[in-house]
Amino acid sequence: MPANIVAWLKEREELKYIKFITEYPAIKKEVPLRNTTVAVGIDGMTIVDSFVENDEGVLVENENCRQVNIKLRFSIHAPFSSGGAACHDAFTDVIDCLTFASSLNIESSGCDKIVSDRDTDAFVLTAWASVIASLCPASSSSLDLPSFLGKELFCASHINDEAIHLSQEQAEYLNSPMYAGQYMGRGSSSFSVDLGFRPRLVIVTADGRPMMKLDFDAKQSFAYFGLAFEEGNTCGVDLTDTGFTVTNSTTSDVLGCYPLLNELGKPYRYLAFR
Repeated sequence: MPANIVAWLKEREELKYIKFITEYPAIKKEVPLRNTTVAVGIDGMTIVDSFVENDEGVLVENENCRQVNIKLRFSIHAPFSSGGAACHDAFTDVIDCLTFASSLNIESSGCDKIVSDRDTDAFVLTAWASVIASLCPASSSSLDLPSFLGKELFCASHINDEAIHLSQEQAEYLNSPMYAGQYMGRGSSSFSVDLGFRPRLVIVTADGRPMMKLDFDAKQSFAYFGLAFEEGNTCGVDLTDTGFTVTNSTTSDVLGCYPLLNELGKPYRYLAFR
């Protein structure tokens, strides 16, 4: 980062009177000093969670980015012949360029007292600027970084431990373990209900009708009720990967019982357990 800032500052026409160098790797200053020289370095940085406003104006945590506060350090050396004011002039010009002409988000800046350095025959001013930036996985990166939460740096081993943290599927199960719904009979031999998940148990019944209707004369029965689970099912209900299927038949029976779970125009209700 200091090298990039130095390269950018060198291109500014209004700063041509200043020689820019980096503190690391260190670049030697000329002795005795002839021109004002500014050495750019990093004094430190702090990484914290990032928050953004949602549509309702409420701050929510941005799981894919972090906010970083970088403290840049400027060591400004001005020749004795230029006077100590040259240090302040250089600092003012540099900060103005970085604040108003660069893409850096300068939050604050400041400086210490001017001191005399006999090694370079110069006045020296140590200054700083606080920069706010975002750390997000680059879209062009070859690394698999869908979220910073997946990195050990942010305690992934703790977050991904399902012994103490629930997976999304487990959380959905606890939040809504049962789904109640209804459908209108189509009159076809079969009808599929899409739940968006494979249920563990489904119970289906015709609304306002008995579970079974018996015809003693014909020795037949008709089922307005059915259920299905992984280990088995009654006639008329079968589980699918995305829900369940019901059957309606007056020609195909099981032990003389005909499933009537999709009669035309009749309402049915069901309970599906995740």
